[in-house]
Amino acid sequence: MQAGSIDNLIVRKEELGSPADHEVQIAIQAIGLNFADLYSIWGMYKAAPKTDFIPGLEYAGIIHAIGAQVKGWNVGDRIMGVTRFGAYTDHLNIDARYITRIPEDWSIEEGAGFLVQAITAYYALVELGRMQSGENVLIHSAAGGVGIQANRIAKRLGAFTIGSVGNDTKIELLKKEGYDAWIVRSKQFRADLEHALNGRPLNIILECIGGRILMDGFRTLAPEGRLPPGRRRVLLERPPR
Repeated sequence: MQAGSIDNLIVRKEELGSPADHEVQIAIQAIGLNFADLYSIWGMYKAAPKTDFIPGLEYAGIIHAIGAQVKGWNVGDRIMGVTRFGAYTDHLNIDARYITRIPEDWSIEEGAGFLVQAITAYYALVELGRMQSGENVLIHSAAGGVGIQANRIAKRLGAFTIGSVGNDTKIELLKKEGYDAWIVRSKQFRADLEHALNGRPLNIILECIGGRILMDGFRTLAPEGRLPPGRRRVLLERPPR
């Protein structure tokens, strides 16, 4: 397809060769649909190819063929994987390092929708945010896919989690997911955030909202607090309180 509109999506048949020595060939049975996929299709995602391309970042399926140097995999294994575009297809040749097994009690569809969200959350909190046990984390869009995975990761690592959502219909989900506190975003967001912290320092913000909400959170960060870069650009200097 050419980026710019969903109307540009077409079905096209191409010959797929055998996998290279380090690759496996996957018979894809399910694909993930992410904001990045839609943004790529609309031509709004800078990382997307500028020319004709196949969308799709994550998928799940069955190994159909194996390259000569690939070890530890068998034809018929159920896998989930990620790719830098190209998942919206029937079959895919991919480096074997970029696939992993689907847990036995997961469906193919669950595998297809897991990796992008989980990797995004882990990379932001652990690799960029350097989150430590006992720290306090604000997670925006807390009921979304990345938000849910971020809370699960943060809780396993011993953090206190505060989730922010756009309306109160999502609060029950936050309770079910084990958030320690929650905020419905409003004009009094900063006061609500300080109330939820209840004297705790705010160490990390998983940011995806921007605007005044970003600034309110940024001004509330503790010394040496972190705001890992996400889908939006963030300021590099603390504004005056």
